[in-house]
Amino acid sequence: MALPLKPILSALRHHRLTAALLTLQVALTCAIVINAGFLLVERIQRIDTASGLVEDELSVVSARGLDESANAAAQQRTDLAALRALDGVKAAAAINGGSLPLSSNIDMSGACASQADFDRAKAARDTRGIAGCISMSLYSGSDGMLEALGLRLLAGRDFTAAEREADKITAVIVSRTLAQRLWPGESPVGKQLYGFEGPVPVVGMIADILSPVLGIGVDDHMVMLTARNRAEISSTYVLRSAPQDRQRVMHAAAAALDKAGPVRLIPEDGQRTYSQIRRNYFQRDTTMLGLLLASSLALLFVTALGIGGLANFWVGQRTRQIGIRRAVGATRRDILRHFQTENFLIVGAGVVLGMLLAYGLNQLLMRQYELDRLPLFYLPIGAAVLWALGQLAVLGPALRATRVPPAIGTRGG
Repeated sequence: MALPLKPILSALRHHRLTAALLTLQVALTCAIVINAGFLLVERIQRIDTASGLVEDELSVVSARGLDESANAAAQQRTDLAALRALDGVKAAAAINGGSLPLSSNIDMSGACASQADFDRAKAARDTRGIAGCISMSLYSGSDGMLEALGLRLLAGRDFTAAEREADKITAVIVSRTLAQRLWPGESPVGKQLYGFEGPVPVVGMIADILSPVLGIGVDDHMVMLTARNRAEISSTYVLRSAPQDRQRVMHAAAAALDKAGPVRLIPEDGQRTYSQIRRNYFQRDTTMLGLLLASSLALLFVTALGIGGLANFWVGQRTRQIGIRRAVGATRRDILRHFQTENFLIVGAGVVLGMLLAYGLNQLLMRQYELDRLPLFYLPIGAAVLWALGQLAVLGPALRATRVPPAIGTRGG
């Protein structure tokens, strides 16, 4: 039996204000949920971004020096010898400025692939926007840093002792992304990088690691290691051990540093596993994820209540009309299809309007908060969710309508 659309449309015209309000509610829900879903996926991808380190093997201990007259370089050597001798420690290194991926302790610089590019950058007083020049994050530390962090050397070599002890930067190692950006299709090893104290040779290339801070206007994998080791009386040490040994090794390291030289402070918050560093960095993203998810679910729940409540009201209003239709031959299936089709039309109008609003909302968010463009495939996904929700919400009232007996239609009143 073909479904008669005419009586459905006639009923909707009779209740046009109610139908319009429900359509608007569905449209707003659709627009907000689509953009919230896009933000949720983006945040999850951001939180899951691999740092490039052997994260589950790393712990970090910071020692705050109190004796300014102490020999920092000698102290660092003593500390590293004590740390490397600890049971369970596979490798240990000092990290300049405590700068690690996702640590928020950032050190940045700009450099160019040629002297001509660097001269243009100097004239512009900025490497941004200059072809052949890149802004990047810098990491540096003591010998053993590659092994301690678990960095993979893809080409070339590690720094020599002479390069680390030099007063200025005499060699660099670049990340793969940085190398591909500056010298596409070529090996970076042996190239010169311009922008420091004269041209500096590239001696190695490592697999990508993240910057200390993400999303600051440059690619998060534009990273360079420098050979300069700045030994300081306040130091940050990273230790590599088996994952199950991290807590024990970290506390043993704090005790060892306490005994290894002049009086220093080793605060509780200066002893962290790398997992804690990652968790702290993404704390705001995790909180935002929870808020977005809760808000979206609440909005969908309220919309489902609205659809179900209106359907319940209409079934109550149309009991006699339903009875008449049953009396003239309409089956229970016809009654069910009637209410489902009516809901499909209302939600469909809301979904179409909602997809337009979702796109417009994304454009607004892009301008105000520099968010990414909403991929178009989110629109049909959001529409399908709202349509499914509408059909589920109307199912209960529609089934109740199918149980109206034909005799109701023949009663007077």
